[in-house]
Amino acid sequence: MERTKALSNRAREVLLDGRWVTNTNCKAQLENLNWEQATQKVGNLNTIAALTFHINYYLAGLIVVFQGGTLEIRDKYSFDLPPITSQADWEKLVKEFLENSETFVQEVAKLSDGILDQPFVEEKYGTYLRNIEGIIEHSYYHLGQISMLKKMIAVTDG
Repeated sequence: MERTKALSNRAREVLLDGRWVTNTNCKAQLENLNWEQATQKVGNLNTIAALTFHINYYLAGLIVVFQGGTLEIRDKYSFDLPPITSQADWEKLVKEFLENSETFVQEVAKLSDGILDQPFVEEKYGTYLRNIEGIIEHSYYHLGQISMLKKMIAVTDG
């Protein structure tokens, strides 16, 4: 289980508490944001709320598979963010994201190393390893966007 433990640690770094690669993580970027900041549009870019929903959508979908369920997520729905019209709406999304992040990390850690090279649901989706690494890389990609959006919003707010 050395490989799955290493993957779990990498997922934890980007999602919850690491600072090694980017000197930040998703949780740190989402903390202390209000709902107006999270939903503020900057040009034609996605909002922080939309990106948070998007990352969470894939985390939740993989968690279902790790726990014995079926793969039901579809890319076309990954930005279908319900309206965020209050601080409570935003806090609910962040709470769900953080809970799914923790669950994802724990589920990866529980996997056996042997499953990593097995097909993920169907061969067309690649292996477990490819999907877990994909979540990590995808999260870093959007973490960069969230970080930049926060800076752009701070400039326009100031």
